Amino acid sequence: MCTYAKAVGGTNTQHNMKKQFILLVSALFVMAACNTPKTDQASNADKVLVKDYFPTVVNNIPVTNVEKAKFPIIDMHSHDYAESAEDIKEWINVMDSVGVLHTAIMHCSWIGRPFEEVVEAYAPYKDRFRLWCCFDYTDIDTPEGLAKSIETLERYHQMGAVGVGELGDKGEGDLYARPVEGKDIHIDDPRIKPLIEKCGELKMPISIHIAEPIWMYLPMDETNDGLPNGAAWHVDTTNCLGYNGLMTTFENAVRENPNTIFIACHYLNMSHDWARLGAMLDKYPNMYVDIAARVAEAAHTPRATREFLIKYQDRVLFGTDNGMEPKMYRTIFRVLETNDEHFYCEDLYYHWALSGFNLPDEVLQKIYHDNAERILNEYK
Repeated sequence: MCTYAKAVGGTNTQHNMKKQFILLVSALFVMAACNTPKTDQASNADKVLVKDYFPTVVNNIPVTNVEKAKFPIIDMHSHDYAESAEDIKEWINVMDSVGVLHTAIMHCSWIGRPFEEVVEAYAPYKDRFRLWCCFDYTDIDTPEGLAKSIETLERYHQMGAVGVGELGDKGEGDLYARPVEGKDIHIDDPRIKPLIEKCGELKMPISIHIAEPIWMYLPMDETNDGLPNGAAWHVDTTNCLGYNGLMTTFENAVRENPNTIFIACHYLNMSHDWARLGAMLDKYPNMYVDIAARVAEAAHTPRATREFLIKYQDRVLFGTDNGMEPKMYRTIFRVLETNDEHFYCEDLYYHWALSGFNLPDEVLQKIYHDNAERILNEYK
């Protein structure tokens, strides 16, 4: 060892100088690279808006195409999307191809036509569509107006309405009612308690959209986990009830009307807090949730969602609320039925990756069909 070091001692200084020179050149190269102007591709990244971010998956992972649901489906949340008899027939063809037996047609003010016209449009297809009606709030503050509202509800029931909905309260009262908006009328308002009680007597469930996903109430900044959609659908609570205030009105109504079934649309917009939602389901046996139009919110936490759906498999209803295209249905099936992960779907208007729940067959059967059938009293 000493002999070797001595032998090379004459060239060691030269070696160190060469090493230092190489390190200096390398450092200068790195500095130059860091100061080099960005390429066009790198500059483009600075111009991409969050709302326009729809990545292409590069992972070589399984992709499962679910053409038809594993079990027959009762869709408990849809709307009058068809604009003609031909559209309805085409919708039925789509339903047949994807495995939907019945579809609930929720009546809302934004649909554009009175309930009577909806009944007429779907009359030839009673075996495929179930109709839901609105509350009529005309002169609800007077005894005569309330009596008329109850009478209208009974008449709609005789015309075929199986339930009431979709009611909708995002802070200012029932904004989906027809022909009069339910301004400042929340679901726990004493003025409409007789209507809710009548629903219980007629065995008409109430389907209600309460609030919006939590991201819509958070600051619209870099900390918002759902910013791409939160920014577009932000809820201004300056002059109306906020998220927790709306949840209180809903819980009040469910608690005070135990003989009426309430279906909280969109997981009650509480898919960010399964523990809180589960506690409410534990407390109120007359409460159910549908999964309509919240597949993406639930599919970004697939393991937690799967656990919730298995635990509350008797209280969850299938719903779409996103039109009548085959691809829309099949995306939902893929989320519910498969173990696929990290996939995107622009058709559902979301910007983050989805992952499947791979639900057991017995759970799928209940969510797809059995729970809805039980609620609608269709057991023979």
